[in-house]
Amino acid sequence: MIIENELLELQYIPGNGAWTYQLIIPNTKDIKGKWGDLKVSGTIDGYAIQHKNLGPVKNGDKKLAVNSEIRNAIQKTGGDKVLVTLFLEDTQKTNEQAILDCFAEANVLSVFQKQDKTYQKELLQAIKDVATEEQQVAKIVEVITILEGK
Repeated sequence: MIIENELLELQYIPGNGAWTYQLIIPNTKDIKGKWGDLKVSGTIDGYAIQHKNLGPVKNGDKKLAVNSEIRNAIQKTGGDKVLVTLFLEDTQKTNEQAILDCFAEANVLSVFQKQDKTYQKELLQAIKDVATEEQQVAKIVEVITILEGK
């Protein structure tokens, strides 16, 4: 268990792509694993979540994106407190699948899948080619923004 029945603030950070609404998960700074390897399941205000990515934060605790489906179900928005329970999954999904999962969380997977296969490969490769996890997260946010505009 990473966190159990803890009140956290749902943060609102405009223009931050899939991480516009997020929770900072305390005591996760030292959990090792690159982006996409760290999946959690649990509940937010009693709403069950499964297979969500923890996003890295350089020298800080991990973050968890809270999409509109979750926010609508729990009827909460930025600045509100939510009761959170999370456990770390033991998963070995590929990096590419983790990226696609992120697209799904951001509600742009269907837009991505409608693109030409060559363009899809270019977008995925652009994300994979960056040097650090932090740069990869930034590139994913950039690609999500591009897909939101299509």
